[in-house]
Amino acid sequence: MQRANTGIPGLDGVLRGGLIPNRLYLIDGDPGAGKTTLAMQFLLEGVALGERTLYVTLSETREELESSATSHGWSLAAIDIIEIIADADELDGDGELTMLNPSELELTETTRKVLDAVARLRPTRMVFDSLSEMRLLAQSSLRYRRQILALKQFFVGRECTVLLLDDRTAEGPDRQLHSIAHGVVALNFRAPPYGQVRRELQVLKFRSSDFASGYHDFAIRRGGIEVFPRLLSLRRDAPMPARLIASGVEALDNLLGGGIEPGTSTLLVGPPGSGKSTIAVQFAAAAVARGEHAAAFVFDETKVALLTRSHGLGLRFKEGHGPGEFAVRQIDPVEISPGEFAAIVRSSVERGKARVVIIDSLNGYLQSMPHSNYLASQLHELLAYLASQQVATFLIVAQNGMVGSTMLAPFDASYLADSVVLLRYFELAGKVRKAISVMKKRTGPHEESIRELWLDGQGVHLSAPLLGLRGVMTGIPVEIPAAVNVP
Repeated sequence: MQRANTGIPGLDGVLRGGLIPNRLYLIDGDPGAGKTTLAMQFLLEGVALGERTLYVTLSETREELESSATSHGWSLAAIDIIEIIADADELDGDGELTMLNPSELELTETTRKVLDAVARLRPTRMVFDSLSEMRLLAQSSLRYRRQILALKQFFVGRECTVLLLDDRTAEGPDRQLHSIAHGVVALNFRAPPYGQVRRELQVLKFRSSDFASGYHDFAIRRGGIEVFPRLLSLRRDAPMPARLIASGVEALDNLLGGGIEPGTSTLLVGPPGSGKSTIAVQFAAAAVARGEHAAAFVFDETKVALLTRSHGLGLRFKEGHGPGEFAVRQIDPVEISPGEFAAIVRSSVERGKARVVIIDSLNGYLQSMPHSNYLASQLHELLAYLASQQVATFLIVAQNGMVGSTMLAPFDASYLADSVVLLRYFELAGKVRKAISVMKKRTGPHEESIRELWLDGQGVHLSAPLLGLRGVMTGIPVEIPAAVNVP
């Protein structure tokens, strides 16, 4: 079916290609939600396609609209703007409201002005801003509904796609508008206790077409609205490649049964400083050495700190966004929504062709969630997408505490990951050491042993299995006689 692009690629994706032309749509949202910005982008897209466009405003003046457009770097010179603003006499409290015709007339004077402008200019795209003014002028729900129905009927056969803007000044949702419009797009925003405003978009209705349901994050920046569609769970139809992704450290690969399968997720969990991030970066460095692209998204530390530490451990790689390069992006969880983060990851995979993705850490990712119970759903959706793209994903989780068996993670993601690697501190011979073990691997065999892990200027090192110790994961191991060692 032919579509009319909205000028917002993410919204076109949600609408499966854009709006169906020559229909009437409702853009619903509180004041400040972004309705006017969306409407301008819709009309400017029409201008770019050589179409005639019209903006009818009952609430804002031309000067106010042009000022808003200038803030985004736009010009409205090619858009016809019709102002239908009350005269000074009509604003006089002692006078009568002259913009209303007698009730027996089919249309109010305001509606007639709108229809006259459309008949004269013959636009292909039109915005009507806003219905709240029309609702006030109508004074009764019956007359208001008749006006909207007449407006809709007027556009039949005129080959014009119309956006009606409504600022929700009516008490409760206006179901009359929802029933009349061909499609309804709701814009919502809320201010969290700390950080930037979180904005969400939802398509409530879209006749004759499928669409991506649910809430989709979006942001308003200079240049307009940017929508971040949800990463809908994708089926993994392609068979999993037979090759394994190696880390370049033989003992670590042996512990993991030869390496990590493409399209799987690996959870690295342990106390702070135990080597989780370094293990993940080791896999990224090995991928870069093979000529592949790897990407890391860092929530908890700075990009400079990660690169400095990696170089100090002998992990050398070229930073960049192409083949044989490692891209490190620092993420501020307070200033980014989960949808925008998923869009950034998607871009690194589809444009940069990343084969290894690191999320460091889920503790920071959790902070970007509006509610903590959304993390499982968001993470499952993201991992399903990465699996469908045959990307090896490494997730870092820092546990609370340093030593002991009672350490807890703020979120249990072990059931979502295909492999789980556990790291621990333990005391031995007057030193604090590190231990590593694979607790789970769905996609193949792995060692069940515990090995010691240490890091130095030459990189990552693992010892032989610790057969002579018991209780390593508790932090205070004890030696056991050789006679009772179990192979």
